[in-house]
Amino acid sequence: QAQLVESGGGSVQSGGSLRLSCDASTYPGNDCMGWYRQVPGAEREWVATIDRNGRTTYKPFVKGRFTITRDKVKKILSLQMNNLKPEDTAMYHCTYFWGPCGDDFKDWGKGTQVTVSS
Repeated sequence: QAQLVESGGGSVQSGGSLRLSCDASTYPGNDCMGWYRQVPGAEREWVATIDRNGRTTYKPFVKGRFTITRDKVKKILSLQMNNLKPEDTAMYHCTYFWGPCGDDFKDWGKGTQVTVSS
């Protein structure tokens, strides 16, 4: 059964960096993938996506600070997060879209926690 496994979360101070990874090696293709994040009591919000051609899209609040990349051979999705802010604190989830980016038909990983202290 295909599954997404995130890693790389942790605790950092404001201004610090983290690099998240998502292992998608059990998936058959290199379709659109992305990162979302969620804080308790709030809905999951989109952060960034990368399509099968490598085109990237970012939510404005992370543009210029976060970079989404993928290794198509190893099927690893990454999110480099720089200049982290306390408001970036959340559980970060990797997603695999079975259709185009933003499609409702998608899988989620269990997430990795990012905590940024001021």
